[in-house]
Amino acid sequence: MQHAPAARPSPAHSARLPPGTTTRPRLGTTTASHRTATRPLLAAAIAAVLALAASACVGGGRGTEGQDGPVPPTAQSPAVLPSAELPPVLTRGQARAALVGADDLGEAWEPTRGAATWRDELLKATAERPDCRRLLDVLYTEELFGTGAATAPRATAALDDVDGGAQLHYRVTSYRAADLDRTLAWLGTLPDTCGRFEARDAHGTARDVRVTGLTLPEAGDARRGLRVTVGDTAPDDGEDPQTDPRADTGTDTAGGVLTVDLVAVRVGDDAISLTNGTLGTPADDATRISVEVGADRLTEARRQGRAQV
Repeated sequence: MQHAPAARPSPAHSARLPPGTTTRPRLGTTTASHRTATRPLLAAAIAAVLALAASACVGGGRGTEGQDGPVPPTAQSPAVLPSAELPPVLTRGQARAALVGADDLGEAWEPTRGAATWRDELLKATAERPDCRRLLDVLYTEELFGTGAATAPRATAALDDVDGGAQLHYRVTSYRAADLDRTLAWLGTLPDTCGRFEARDAHGTARDVRVTGLTLPEAGDARRGLRVTVGDTAPDDGEDPQTDPRADTGTDTAGGVLTVDLVAVRVGDDAISLTNGTLGTPADDATRISVEVGADRLTEARRQGRAQV
C-alpha cells in the first residue's frame, strides 16, 4: 500500500521569519526601522536641492551678466523704456574743420571785430504772430535749432566784409536728423505764414519785415534758405525793399533796409547754419560759397570721424 506523499510546505511559509516575529509584514509596507533609515537620506536630498537653488539665484547677479545678456526691450513696460539716445556728435576739432574762413570768401573778408550795430537796432523786435516772432528771435540769437545744451553749436565762426559792411555768422551743430529736418521744414513754411508782417522794437518803432525763399546750391542731405528784409517803415505795396532808395550801404541804420540770408544745411546728424546780413546789397556769392564749401567740409569731417572709430 502506497502512502500519499507528504504535502510540501508553501514557499510563503518556507522562508524563515526574523527571530521574535510571528507574522511577515505585508507587501507595500515598510518597517519602522526602514522608515527611520530613509529619513536622513531624504533630508540630505532636500538640502542638496536647496543649495542648488541658492547657487542659481547668486548666479543671476553681476558675475553672469555677460552670459544672460540684457532683458529684451519687449519684456519692459513702454513707460520705462529708455528714450532714443542722441547720435554720436562730432568732436570740437572735427566741427572746427568744417567751418568756413575769410580765405574762402575773398580778400574783402576778415575775422569779425564785433557784432554789427544793426543786430540790436533792427532785429531786436517782436511780432504778434508766433512763427514771425520766433523768426525774429532766431535772427537775433542765431539759435536756430534750440537753446538747450544738446543743440549747442560745436563750432562757430564770425566774419566781416570790410568793404560792403556785411557780417556772416556760421555754426556747426550736431543733433538728431529728424529734429533737424523739422526745423528745416518750419523754415519752408515762413514765406507763406510770415511773407510780410509788422514788427516793433522796445520803443514801439514799427518795422516792415518781408520773408522770401532763397535758392541754394545742391549741397548736403537737405537744405533750406530764407531772405529776410527789415525796414524802418513799410514801403508802398509792390516796392522791392532791396531796391528801396532808402537803403544805405553804410553802417548807419537810420532809414536803412537790412537784408539777412538765413540758411541751414543738414549732413546726416549734423548741420550748418548761417546768417549773412548787410545794410547794403547782399553778396549772393558769400552765402553760396559758404553753403558749398561748408557742406563739403562737414561731409569730410564726418567721414574722418567714422574712420577713426
